[in-house]
Amino acid sequence: MALGAVIIDRLVGDPRTSLHPVVMLGTFIAWLERHLLAVNHPAMRKTMAGAVLVAIVLITAYGVAWLIMAALSAIHSWAGYIGGAVLLSFAISPRALAEAGREIAGFLNSGNMEQARFKVGWIVGRDTAALDTPEVTRATVETVAENIVDGIISPLFYAIIGGVPLACLYRAVNTMDSMVGYKNEKYRDFGMVAARLDDVFNYIPARITGLLIIMAAALLRLDTQGAWKAIRRDAVKHPSPNSGFSEAGVAGALGVRLGGLNYYGGVASFRAYMGEAKHELRPVHIEQTIQIMYVVTTLFIIAAFACKGLFALS
Repeated sequence: MALGAVIIDRLVGDPRTSLHPVVMLGTFIAWLERHLLAVNHPAMRKTMAGAVLVAIVLITAYGVAWLIMAALSAIHSWAGYIGGAVLLSFAISPRALAEAGREIAGFLNSGNMEQARFKVGWIVGRDTAALDTPEVTRATVETVAENIVDGIISPLFYAIIGGVPLACLYRAVNTMDSMVGYKNEKYRDFGMVAARLDDVFNYIPARITGLLIIMAAALLRLDTQGAWKAIRRDAVKHPSPNSGFSEAGVAGALGVRLGGLNYYGGVASFRAYMGEAKHELRPVHIEQTIQIMYVVTTLFIIAAFACKGLFALS
């Protein structure tokens, strides 16, 4: 099912519709937030309300996915495999990441900075109106690199160890973190449980991804030693306990420096540097990051089949 999901995503991609399961999940989370979050409540009460939201969303996501898979498997085993692959394809996003990155690179290569800034604003939270070509490139590379974990390896990892329902549960965790897991006044307490849970769920997949990026760098004839060195030195500097492994690995493999000064609503925020600036960031680095993403995905699927074979032999 994991292999089938990757193939479906590659061939079809993510449908842009309000009926997309992740979109519907986001709508459900937003509805719960409106009913559970009161900005005038004390911190502890907000945290408890956030925990209630997490519990409801996780039970719902896992339960619905389990019922769907049970119904499909009851029809025929192949219905379960095919339906599971389709459902899992909604939880991963390699094609969407590749399309977004290549669109931005295309605008940069054609000199259309207005559209490049506008499009990169769709995938990052920072201010983009004044970004130049290296900074638009950095924002894009950072986003694609980070989402190798969130958007591909983590959901596939949980699908392999716990089936499609566990992958859907992970997607629910990640969606909650992206919606309420912010360290600002509104969500600091309410989103704390969601943010911590996302850190826990991504802990192992992030480190697997770091190792796979080093292997991908070797296959793509990029800087393997640079990837290894950057992960060892810089991964822990990232504000996230997990995102640094993929971002530092990509930075080292490409010989570029990620991180630096960002602005959010006009407020400056400095993120620790990842990698070394051996090369100036250019649009070609977006394409190279996408290539790393696809090779890492392929390596993970191969490793999953190899592990399954070993378990079968034992």
